[in-house]
Amino acid sequence: MRILVIGSGGREHTLVWKLKQSREVEALFCAPGNAGIGSLATCVPIESTDIAALVQFAEAEAIDLTVVGPEIPLLAGIVDRFQEKGLSIFGPTEAAARLEGSKRFAKEIMQKYGIPTGKFRSFSDYRKALHYVNEVGAPIVIKADGLAAGKGVTVAQTLTEAEAALEMMMKEKAFGKAGHEVVIEEYLEGEEVSLMALVDGTHVVPLEPAQDHKPAFDGDQGPNTGGMGAYSPVPHLSHTIVDQAMTQILQPIAHALQQEGIHYRGILYAGLMITSTGPKVIEFNVRFGDPEAQVVLPRLQTELAPLLQAVSEGKLSEQALTWRKESALCVVMAAKGYPSSYAKGIQIKGNLEMSKQEMVFHAGTKKNETGLVSDGGRVLGITAFGRDIAQAKRNAYARLEQIQFAGAHYRTDIGDKATIVVERGVDR
Repeated sequence: MRILVIGSGGREHTLVWKLKQSREVEALFCAPGNAGIGSLATCVPIESTDIAALVQFAEAEAIDLTVVGPEIPLLAGIVDRFQEKGLSIFGPTEAAARLEGSKRFAKEIMQKYGIPTGKFRSFSDYRKALHYVNEVGAPIVIKADGLAAGKGVTVAQTLTEAEAALEMMMKEKAFGKAGHEVVIEEYLEGEEVSLMALVDGTHVVPLEPAQDHKPAFDGDQGPNTGGMGAYSPVPHLSHTIVDQAMTQILQPIAHALQQEGIHYRGILYAGLMITSTGPKVIEFNVRFGDPEAQVVLPRLQTELAPLLQAVSEGKLSEQALTWRKESALCVVMAAKGYPSSYAKGIQIKGNLEMSKQEMVFHAGTKKNETGLVSDGGRVLGITAFGRDIAQAKRNAYARLEQIQFAGAHYRTDIGDKATIVVERGVDR
């Protein structure tokens, strides 16, 4: 197989790293890639949004399968364009990608088909939104309707915070068009987990669960980010809850989309809140989570290339997934100031080698005349295995200490929720 991966972040580095291990893979390309990806695949200087150039490249290089990493090209219809040319591609169509591209669309589908989620209202008028927030009170969740790189969500504990979020999104246009409309949701209490599944239109096969850490600082404080770390499995998430999420959420949403005339193929990410009455949907994404991919894919023993090809061909029922028993934990090293303004071009030094037990996934890096430098807000994802979450955490942070760049910021408490629960004697 000749495979093209689209994207340039930690998720794409993980996909390339995992695909490289598949025996069927003869040639591997990534557009545009990053410095870490360049050691595993041929990086192609085409931006992920330049769909015409990507189609042309896939045709010229006789690409057997294209794997789309980020959400923006999916919303721009890259899958539709590839399919029109008879090119095999992994990812949902533009219509299906609206499940992530519009919070309101996702909520309305869930409401229509009885898929458990929090109550909501959507608004494009600032004054009406403000009136509703004051009517229902806090805590409450304010979301930009469109794509905002994982940062368009405010969990407001007070009315003051809720009003500030509306002002930022709707009046100050902090997220551009994404915040033209907002979705105001019921605040759900419980434990948040990520459950991804492969979907070939009809069949839904879950991956192992993970837990992401969105806020920038320890103790879940500070602004939301694209993700500051993750771990898998989630020891305090029972198999019963996973089964419930499959039968009440993931399988029903795939069926609901079929009913709406939307044939979903690709990865479906469900951000779930495990409440006292069961799992409820916080959000859907239409691609691999990042950094969740950096802990889930390394634990997958099944070769990835034939698995993704089976999804794109509607043959997922023929595949069986096997998993490493060890736990995996990822810590994100970010640039100073992230998720707000941050500098690029910061020199990176230290032990960046990959091994079977420790992986350094590049999220925002490039090479220049001085060597390896930062090229994004999230710079590196340090992933390590361990017999349990506690050991995986020790191994990941020990490896992180071997890497340096000026102003590096990272959370020190990734995985603590799992270790606290296990210490209390709760296990799967």
